[in-house]
Amino acid sequence: RVAMLATVGYFVAEQVPSPFGITGPANDQLQQMPAVAFVMLSSTIAAVEIRRAQIGWVEPDLGDWTKTLWKLRDNYYPGDVGFDPLGLKPTDAAGFASMQTRELQNGRLAMIGWAGMCAQELVNHRTIMETIDFYNKIYSGVNPYENCGGDGIIC
Repeated sequence: RVAMLATVGYFVAEQVPSPFGITGPANDQLQQMPAVAFVMLSSTIAAVEIRRAQIGWVEPDLGDWTKTLWKLRDNYYPGDVGFDPLGLKPTDAAGFASMQTRELQNGRLAMIGWAGMCAQELVNHRTIMETIDFYNKIYSGVNPYENCGGDGIIC
């Protein structure tokens, strides 16, 4: 789920104007965030992850921690934290298994897609859409460097 959100986030963050004036490739945007917004983002992520841990894991018994450390609750299914505001979770076992398989496959595809977008931005320091535009010019026979001014800066 995180990879799916990250993949969509790459496109949205680079195309939608930010309230903080953040611009450029998604790889470079986190360090442009104001400190207060970064603390709020980090706190929200921490709160969500702590809540997920409280729902899914057994509280450790410090007296006999080997039996309870890293143990999931018996009624917990990984990833099911009870958040389904649109009611998309199937109620029957076969439908749930099908939905789970699709989610896993899409999640894996999103991981590969996100890794590719991250690598591309690390290599050429352009946004995803700038890269698409660059290669559209190349494939249509237009020199993408003709308006650069010859100063050696990649445009």
